[in-house]
Amino acid sequence: MTTPPRWPIGLRAAISTAVPVVAGWAAGAVGAGLIASLGGFTSRFGGDRPYANRGIELATVAVSLAAAVALGDWSAQVPWAGVATVSLVAVAAVWLCNALAVGPPGAYVFVVACAAGVGVSAAHLAPVTIGLLVLSGGAVAWLVQMAGAMADFRGPERAALATAADAVATYIEVADSPQERAARHRAATALHKSWSVLVNYQPLSVPATSVLHRLRGANHALHLLFTDAVTAAADGRSPDAQSAEQARRLGALQLPPGSIATRAADRIPLGSPPVFTVLRRAISPGSHIRHIMARVAVGVPLAGAVAMLLGIDHAYWAMAAAVLVLHQGADRSRTLRRGTERLLGTWLGLGLAGAILALHPQGLWLAPLLALLQFTIEILVVRNYALATVFITTAALTIASGTHTVDIGGLLLARGTDTLIGCAVGVAVYLVATRRQEATRLTDAIGRTLEAAAEVLPHIAAGDTAGLPARAARRDLQIAAIALMESDEAALAGSAQHRVTAQRLLPAVAATERLAYRTIAACWTIERRGDAAGFGQSLFDGRPVNSMVQQLRALADAVRSGATPLNIDAGPSFMADEVAELRHSLLGDR
Repeated sequence: MTTPPRWPIGLRAAISTAVPVVAGWAAGAVGAGLIASLGGFTSRFGGDRPYANRGIELATVAVSLAAAVALGDWSAQVPWAGVATVSLVAVAAVWLCNALAVGPPGAYVFVVACAAGVGVSAAHLAPVTIGLLVLSGGAVAWLVQMAGAMADFRGPERAALATAADAVATYIEVADSPQERAARHRAATALHKSWSVLVNYQPLSVPATSVLHRLRGANHALHLLFTDAVTAAADGRSPDAQSAEQARRLGALQLPPGSIATRAADRIPLGSPPVFTVLRRAISPGSHIRHIMARVAVGVPLAGAVAMLLGIDHAYWAMAAAVLVLHQGADRSRTLRRGTERLLGTWLGLGLAGAILALHPQGLWLAPLLALLQFTIEILVVRNYALATVFITTAALTIASGTHTVDIGGLLLARGTDTLIGCAVGVAVYLVATRRQEATRLTDAIGRTLEAAAEVLPHIAAGDTAGLPARAARRDLQIAAIALMESDEAALAGSAQHRVTAQRLLPAVAATERLAYRTIAACWTIERRGDAAGFGQSLFDGRPVNSMVQQLRALADAVRSGATPLNIDAGPSFMADEVAELRHSLLGDR
């Protein structure tokens, strides 16, 4: 799978940072230009969103960044108020960014912005003025990010479809190999993301002749190729040899979608659930996002408190480091690696920052310097985060100290200590919290997937899998299956105890995944049949569908509670093997 080049992203970041600084220099207020450059963080968001949706997201980000910086400046007069404010912003940002799938760099940027507001209080500007300066920088970043719309307005949609097509083709090619499970997860995730780009992130209606309809048709056909391959793999057969090439041609719009499957022109696209529902689910008991919020709610103020009690003047650096460790909710291995990379990268970056501060660049020289640093950060951040952190630290200290003379040695010592405190507190909170939080994550994920499959079964039995309620249930099942794979990967990368649990539950996880995809495949099959109602009923072999719904829910309860599943029969023919294996694996654990 080809990785898109990073230099366009780096170029946008460089321009978004340099323009406010140049404008400030031209107006005789370089300090104001440096404050405005904080709005350039806006350019980091929305790079894979459709342009119409991107414009809305970037405007929201720009306003939020301005508000966060202004709020941080307002609270800076009382040190403990600054700690409380940054902590509240951190928890809220983690909730909103994770629940609404804002994407990288996520909540961390808003916390850094709020913390920077605490730091720029020395500029002696009113909070409203500081907020407006940051908003002006955000406006520049908005224009830079949206400029690509003039060249290829549907470029993000084409890219998402091509990525999904390549993932499906790869899955088809390895469907009868040990790589099948991982490739299936990548393909399902890419298809879900592609559909989100083509449907969920489309705020405007389009005519039937729009290229968007062709892209949706191609995505629909890719789903069918994928489910056909999943069904073949589950039955022990090799997928159609031509289907991988067909998938890639669909992704390039070189193959008419109608040659694979016909999608009704008047079919109403299924959008995402209402925002209120998404936010409510994110804080429901057992939610992974809720667990992340709890870690941040403890770790961020604790890091700030430790830094303040040690007499460090800018505790917000410690708080930002703690957020960086915790906000993504990564598994144990990646969390420890990210904390280590941040610490080592920062300490190395302090040396480079010290050299630059010793030279004390001023005026217009700050613009190309910061532009070069931001470009380098974006080039490196994906492939080598530790090295990128060297330049992140340098850029941050240059912005913070670019207009006045500082005690370089004292500043570097304080920032190095801040980062050590933040990373140490973040890692410690993670290790303590996950011992309990992650203990039931995998069993909860299995249970949620089985319950989601149970919600789909009545639609299969009725032969109506294309209606909006049926497609909503199918979407929820797809999301649950993806979350199950992620939970399994997190457990396998977790503590020794979590790894033992993951190995013990591996047969149940594999059976539940196959059951989910067999259920989804049955829905696609019914869509293509003229005798949908009769075929749907035939899949249950004359058994009442409600009985199977109750059995799946009973299995979900048994997984969560550790009880022995009772009165579970073989189930309908299309999932009989999976139900039997799931029941056997649960009995084997007792």
